[in-house]
Amino acid sequence: MSDPHHVPARPRRSDATRAAILAAARERFAVDGYERATVRSVAAQAGIDPSMVMRYFGSKEGLFAAAVDVDLHIPEPGEIPRERLGEALVQHFLDLWEQDTVLVTLLRVGVTHRAGAERMREVFRRQLVPAAERFGRDPADAPRRAMLVASQVLGMALLRYVLRFGPAAEMPREDVVAWLAPTVERYITAPDARGVGDAP
Repeated sequence: MSDPHHVPARPRRSDATRAAILAAARERFAVDGYERATVRSVAAQAGIDPSMVMRYFGSKEGLFAAAVDVDLHIPEPGEIPRERLGEALVQHFLDLWEQDTVLVTLLRVGVTHRAGAERMREVFRRQLVPAAERFGRDPADAPRRAMLVASQVLGMALLRYVLRFGPAAEMPREDVVAWLAPTVERYITAPDARGVGDAP
């Protein structure tokens, strides 16, 4: 039975301040790029003193790393029917790009600045390579297969959500899935570069 006199704990002010800084940083990095975004502009947007940004994150580099901390939430093999692997992965990545503005920010910065590119590589290396190991045929070949999958999902994301290139941006989602899914599935499951043979 709940205590009628219990007062729920309020979020700590420090948590709210940190969240406000990160929200402002994501917008400034997305709009201004890494070079032009400054600690001062982030602080101004968050409505705080620049010293508070430094207090929480130490530097612009530390702020950027925290602002684009991304979890791809890649499903486990048991959560996806084997015959729908490519379709499910493409659907999953489209959901990520459409729902997570952090990923779009990271991609925008990644195509123009070394820090963004390295962060993008780290995210995909740390999360997509292990997924390729779990889904694929040969764990030793997982880095190459993950890179090939990334070429599809990152390429489409860049054209569809950042550059908004006409055909990519206007293509119905189901068509994007239909075109990309067989290629993504082949990259993960094909026994060799020619795709000879069937996956087990």
